[in-house]
Amino acid sequence: MNDMIKISKLNKSFDGIKKINVLNNVTFNFRKGKIYSLMGPSGSGKSTLLNLLSLIDRPNSGTILFENKFIDFKEKNKNDILRANKIGIIYQQDNLLPDFTALENIYLASLAAGNSKQISISKAKNLLKKIGLSNRSDHYPSQLSGGEKQRISIVRAVVNDPEIILADEPTGSLDLKTAKGIFKLLENQINQNRLIIFATHNRFFANKADCKLEIVNGNIKTINA
Repeated sequence: MNDMIKISKLNKSFDGIKKINVLNNVTFNFRKGKIYSLMGPSGSGKSTLLNLLSLIDRPNSGTILFENKFIDFKEKNKNDILRANKIGIIYQQDNLLPDFTALENIYLASLAAGNSKQISISKAKNLLKKIGLSNRSDHYPSQLSGGEKQRISIVRAVVNDPEIILADEPTGSLDLKTAKGIFKLLENQINQNRLIIFATHNRFFANKADCKLEIVNGNIKTINA
């Protein structure tokens, strides 16, 4: 079996003035070597699902298995280590650390996975070179364009060669030309041992996925297999 992530009867709700049920008994298997697009209107649960898969948030009920290993959400430290080593996360708003340079933002992610500073800096420099931003390595996020920041956020997500990449609207705040370049960079991360899931409102990008999914009434609907 090539299933990398299996979710079963996943439920997530948020308590406020009124309880909001976001995900309802979601069951789905994600296969490695594939890229999945996740569509749905704002508030449908795309970001919620990605936060659960990234182990940042925990479900109210249901199970998540990574490579047939059950995720125990009580084991926070273990899950933090798993995330640092095996999951790369890309956000719509790049989430770069404002007080650190482009180079530092990338190599800090490598340090978090337990690599030495020397190795981490070397990996970060190589990645900056690959995306043509070596000349911006000492620049802070406030000195970079939206496209440059998003390119850096992508290589930060892949610096530890993760098996899973989760991207939440990675092109949502960019113009179409820049967005196409960013998406191409994301496509270049596909390999037979990696799973990529990205949320988007853009059907042009959604159609490029191996499998298009849509969240409807709190559940996943497969648009194409």
